[in-house]
Amino acid sequence: MSQVSTDAAGRTFLLTTPATSYALHIDADDTPRHLHWGPRLTLRQAAGLTAHDGRTSSFASTAGDELAVEGGARFGVPSLLVRYADGTRGVEWAYEGHRIDGGRLDLRLRDRHYPLEITLGYAVHDDADVIERTVTLRHSGAAGDAPVEVLRCDAACWSVPAPAARRLSHTVGEWSGETQLRRTPAPYAETVFTSRRGVSSHHANPWLMVDAGDADETHGEVWSTVLAWSGSWRITAARDHAGGPCTVTGGPGHEGLSWRLQPGETWRTPVFAGLFSAAGFGGTSRAWHAYTAAHVLPHPGEERPVVYNGWEVAGWNVTEAGQRALAARAADLGAELFVMDDGWFGRRTSDAAGLGDWHPNPERFPAGLGPLADEVRRLGMRFGLWVEPEMTNPDSDLYRAHPDWVLHMPHRRRTELRNQLVLNFARPDVAEWAYEWLDRLVAGHRVDFLKWDMNRAFTEAGWPGHPDAERLWDGHTRGVYAVVDRLRRAHPGLRIEGCAGGGGRADLGMLARTDQTWISDNTDAVDRLAIQHGYSQVYPARTMSAWVTDSPNPQTGRTVPLRFRFHVAMAGALGIGGDLTRWSAAELAEARELVALYKTVRPVVQFGAQHRLPDAVQYTAGDRVVVIAWGAERELRLAGLDPAARYADEDTGSVHDGARLTSHGLPLGLPKGDLPSTLVRLVRR
Repeated sequence: MSQVSTDAAGRTFLLTTPATSYALHIDADDTPRHLHWGPRLTLRQAAGLTAHDGRTSSFASTAGDELAVEGGARFGVPSLLVRYADGTRGVEWAYEGHRIDGGRLDLRLRDRHYPLEITLGYAVHDDADVIERTVTLRHSGAAGDAPVEVLRCDAACWSVPAPAARRLSHTVGEWSGETQLRRTPAPYAETVFTSRRGVSSHHANPWLMVDAGDADETHGEVWSTVLAWSGSWRITAARDHAGGPCTVTGGPGHEGLSWRLQPGETWRTPVFAGLFSAAGFGGTSRAWHAYTAAHVLPHPGEERPVVYNGWEVAGWNVTEAGQRALAARAADLGAELFVMDDGWFGRRTSDAAGLGDWHPNPERFPAGLGPLADEVRRLGMRFGLWVEPEMTNPDSDLYRAHPDWVLHMPHRRRTELRNQLVLNFARPDVAEWAYEWLDRLVAGHRVDFLKWDMNRAFTEAGWPGHPDAERLWDGHTRGVYAVVDRLRRAHPGLRIEGCAGGGGRADLGMLARTDQTWISDNTDAVDRLAIQHGYSQVYPARTMSAWVTDSPNPQTGRTVPLRFRFHVAMAGALGIGGDLTRWSAAELAEARELVALYKTVRPVVQFGAQHRLPDAVQYTAGDRVVVIAWGAERELRLAGLDPAARYADEDTGSVHDGARLTSHGLPLGLPKGDLPSTLVRLVRR
């Protein structure tokens, strides 16, 4: 049972989750200070913890603030940077009180002199150890007063005990090589993780884990933080050589941006959530998966369908006849959703033209999309489309009519990446235009599914004529959110896959509005093992789109057995993207069998607890266990089973004692040859 409690004076607060506690205190000078984040405490125990003693020094540690600011003898990384009209910077805290509402705590503070109110928000849930934190700014001045310049506003500053902060875990990557897990010693001083690209990016993901260097998949204390934001971001970890706690501060935007908070205006950060787990990295991941399902995803209980997408087959040669032929073959394999990718609209015969002109190409679809959509449904599948609403090509009717709608700066070139420019979704007219054509498209063709793509980073991110142009970095992301939210309200049956040139926007901000994520354009099953491993550190399998494509792989040229390709893709939300017109009869028969097999294990894979094992992954849901293994292991020790129970192999009938499976292992019987793999289904007797 989660709860929020406070002492009689209303200055010490304790947030209690099912297995953890978080405590803070308002000091005598009204500064909010961190006390504890870790195993459960009582309020009495929390009140007895040592807070800041009020003494300051040029040489002592300055860590421990709940929100680090400029002002006084503070020399660490500031979470909040503001400047007032007279040039004064920083904040001197004045505590105004608090509000507790169920599992939510709001601490109301203000600056002692200037018209700035700051609310530190905390929220906990009965079924999760995740603590959600936000910061809300409000300009409390009167109309006509000068604005407050905001140079930085993070959503939270987290404190990790110094002895526990010796290693950092995060992901790095690039296009086609996203979410590569790295565990590195935590250096003293400051380590910055960031994206300056306008999206959360292929190159880093907005989360960070901290441990003492002794945690593994099953044991050890891990402190983790995840930012629910899809635009540029920054997370800074600061390890203090003087013995203070390690601080992790993070929020939207990157360094160098500023904007103005106007009189009467309120602005709130996205959520920067934290989780303490004593069950190692595996327990940490499972806790994030459960939280995402319970409190982030729009439809967590729905099975994700088996998708067929013909992008790697048709490319730009999209025709109604070609798509009909692919749809028939996809339905024969057991696909449940047919998605037509890029190339169906405007003059889109390459990536050089047509983006922004969202009407069916009349030569390729002379009767519109209706006949194809009807045929897809007749075959027993749902109908989906690829869209890229945030982009336009200079060679498009949209751009010729509205060249001012794209991000640009006076007297600067408009850099084209992939022959396209970014539409400014912070502009109300652009957002309204996007919603209107998306609404017409979905309603007019009864579209069941959209693959929402975003294929380039921001450049020349200006907004000529706007008095506060750098607000577009925040406003664009919020504008995208608003369009997606509005579209889903208008079309409750619509499902959406988030994509940004692969995994460039795979984060909790988009997952709050989409049903799954295209995590990489790389469909090579061998490469996907590392990509999927990194993705699973925070995000659940049901959100992970994974395709089976051709061999040799279209990108890498690697030859991989069909069964191996399927087994790797079956670890998430299965899709198929191969050229079915070239698959042999034997390959089609094997694929049909494997799709049917996936449907039998889908509830376990998509909704079960995930355990990462050596060269394998295990899912457990109720009495059922699914193991997908690759590599050379002959026996594989399973996790999380009842040692007193017996487990029967659904395919062979073999029965195993739970104690043997967890202590000695499951005999895998991997086939001989290159890249062997297997899928084992167990049921508890």
